[in-house]
Amino acid sequence: MKKVNVGIVGYGTVGNGVAKILEEKKQLLKKKSGVNINLCKVYTRNWNKEFLYPLPEEKKAYSYEEFINDENMDIVVELTGGIDFPLKLIKEAIEKGKHIVTANKALLAEKGKEVFSLAEEKGIRVGYEAAVAGGIPIIRALREGLVANKIEKIYGILNGTTNYILTKMYKEGLDFDTVLKEAQELGYAEADPTLDINGTDAAHKIAILASLSYGGFIDFSQVYIEGIEHIDSLDIDLGRELGYTLKLLAIAKGHNGEVEVRVHPTFLPDENPLSKVDGVFNAVMVEGDAVGETMFYGKGAGSMPTASSVVSDIVDIAKSIALGVGREIEITSMNWEHKDLVLTKVKDFYTRYYVRFTVPDITGVLAKISTVFAKYNISIAAVIQKEKVLSLTKKKQEKVVPLVILTHTASENSIQNAIKEIEQQKITEEKTILIRVEDEES
Repeated sequence: MKKVNVGIVGYGTVGNGVAKILEEKKQLLKKKSGVNINLCKVYTRNWNKEFLYPLPEEKKAYSYEEFINDENMDIVVELTGGIDFPLKLIKEAIEKGKHIVTANKALLAEKGKEVFSLAEEKGIRVGYEAAVAGGIPIIRALREGLVANKIEKIYGILNGTTNYILTKMYKEGLDFDTVLKEAQELGYAEADPTLDINGTDAAHKIAILASLSYGGFIDFSQVYIEGIEHIDSLDIDLGRELGYTLKLLAIAKGHNGEVEVRVHPTFLPDENPLSKVDGVFNAVMVEGDAVGETMFYGKGAGSMPTASSVVSDIVDIAKSIALGVGREIEITSMNWEHKDLVLTKVKDFYTRYYVRFTVPDITGVLAKISTVFAKYNISIAAVIQKEKVLSLTKKKQEKVVPLVILTHTASENSIQNAIKEIEQQKITEEKTILIRVEDEES
């Protein structure tokens, strides 16, 4: 039975999980795969601390050079995070003929074209199942299970931290700052949660899924990203009255030769399955032209769920090595053509909108707003005007009320221009709140 040697760079939470599986389930993996997978070396910058899964000395590499120059190593597993060092590592490993497994969504979203192009040139495979949604096998599902489908739409909850925060705000009526602090204390949010709460983490993941589904590379700087840091519990409550649940949604849609890729807080109908995905869990809905709509659900992060996905890539590549699969059969495991995808401009997005105005509690305000909406061909589906009184700043003691309008499908350009005109007319008292809505109509 052929032995395939594996090296790991980065020995944090996920790295420890991968090593634990490879070592403790060695016989199970051999039985299921028909390959003897051997963890030969692990490199981390600092071995002088306690690890969840201690390694024997012979498996430790104390320098980068010792690790990368190991001629017996067949697969390099990159679990470091960031972009600059992982890119250097992966490129050097590819040049040395080593196959790659990575969980680095930022690297693939922003430098994927560079990585995959070099891998193809050198006849190297790149496994990246763990880069999106942790333990959910969404990459393999798109590559293999849904291969007979033209992907119409992908949308999902791809960040557990933000989903935990929005779930607590929805169920307990807590404000954003209170829940964020709690999430950090429980370990669900990092000490610096910026990339989670501002939507960047979810955007990296949807960019990878869009590239895979629509066969090309994405300029990540063109992806529309909006986070949850400004979400008010008032809007969550008002959305509930309209029959909606708020989620940070990552969306990719293909139409007219372009791909729409965006991440932002989104109201979903309560009956949508994603509305029931609570806490730190992730879920992805994929709509194919043959299969219809399918849903993938599970833990999107954590040591063992993510390690499970990493090991699935290791086994997949190890089997190819053992069977002698050549570059004419499979190279990078990414279904893409040599092209850059054209992203739909933000102004050309079409969806429904929840708009909350803060207005004086006087007659005629709704009529003025409706007139502006009609000017921009925006059709109103529902209106909520609350009697609840809000207090403005100390300088403005007049009483105001929240006025919520739910629109039918409209263009982003139209809704933004309408809001701008309404605010210029001094009809409203505070900044207008805009939240997009995804349902069957949109």
